[in-house]
Amino acid sequence: MNTDVLVIGAGPAGSSAAAWAAQAGHDVVLADAAVFPRDKACGDGLTPRAIAELTKLGLGEWVRGRGENRGLRAAGFGQLLTLPWPGGSLPAHGGAVARTELDARIRSVALDRGAVPVEGRRAVDVEFAGDAVSAVVFDDGSRISCRRLIVADGAKSTLGRVLGRVWHKDTAFGVAARGYITSGRHDDPWISSHLELRGTENEVLSGYGWVFPLHDGSVNIGVGTLATDKRPANVRLRSLIAHYAAQRREDWQLSGEVRDVASALLPMGGAVSGVAGRNWALVGDAAGCVNPLNGEGIDYGLETGRLVVGLLPEDDWSLAWPATLREHYGSAFSIARRLAKLLTVPKLLPVAGPVGMRSKALMTVALRVMGNLVTEEDHDVVARAWRLAGRASLRADELPPFPAADLRTPVAAG
Repeated sequence: MNTDVLVIGAGPAGSSAAAWAAQAGHDVVLADAAVFPRDKACGDGLTPRAIAELTKLGLGEWVRGRGENRGLRAAGFGQLLTLPWPGGSLPAHGGAVARTELDARIRSVALDRGAVPVEGRRAVDVEFAGDAVSAVVFDDGSRISCRRLIVADGAKSTLGRVLGRVWHKDTAFGVAARGYITSGRHDDPWISSHLELRGTENEVLSGYGWVFPLHDGSVNIGVGTLATDKRPANVRLRSLIAHYAAQRREDWQLSGEVRDVASALLPMGGAVSGVAGRNWALVGDAAGCVNPLNGEGIDYGLETGRLVVGLLPEDDWSLAWPATLREHYGSAFSIARRLAKLLTVPKLLPVAGPVGMRSKALMTVALRVMGNLVTEEDHDVVARAWRLAGRASLRADELPPFPAADLRTPVAAG
């Protein structure tokens, strides 16, 4: 098989890239190791930023038909706050759709636009012609030749490692697990986060628990903590999610046991190097495009899939793609990584958490900046301050987002 654009991975990032590339008139092959529909470890939440991208793909009404949410119900340290989505340049509503359904629907947009599907074949190696990838080899021995390669095979990124991707684990990364459980409040109009996440020994963890209504009789329930190479999370995720579900059972009218528990380890904030070469690029989770402050990555997957297609006319992506990522996410990711790393400091959250939760105004700002719900079209005080702080953080960052491969000796590969 021979194609103009080969996309490896049919999650939101890969399917978005395939959809936009096919619409631009390119021959596209969209390959994935799984057979669709397939599950994916995720909180299933869709921020207003993700809603905006889905709307651009023509899926706005489809996702609204699966239930909307008005914002975040934040609980912790003796407080309960309802925080509406800020609106502004982005929609004033969010959503939640199980990834089994969401990913299949986005993928169908790409196929409807002309992308050719390949399922059940894992990409394991590449062939080069000079400094450019000429083909991708699959686990069944087959190969697909391509002029451009877009890698969207997730946080572990098997093909990214082959191409030289390195994950720098001295920055904050995420450790999370989610499951599904039947709930009498499956159609609640607010997603819920518990910012005072306590472990089985009643210790405060540097993360949060969530309950996201799916409007289908169940909720996505999960826990996530932050860690660094020097400050590991040291939590048993299955025990923690069971403990958290027991705490929420009465309030959320939960019945039965948590099912389909799945976990993930997430590079965040562009803490990976080697994201591009002459004719290939990593997008979405594979490029570390995950928000360090809430673990959200669907919106960045959709965005990077669209953005990389804009570079198809470019001859060399090795510098152009990292520069594009830094332009769009560099400052926000830099300051978010600093804040996330602070949260891994023992005993900081028990001190700072009660102070923040006593002010709805402060938490309203926190919801907006922690969710990176600020775009270049926003010119209010909060948006200007967030961009200014981000640029200052980026200038002082020892390891800026999406670094050059030789910028620093990596802490760990993979």
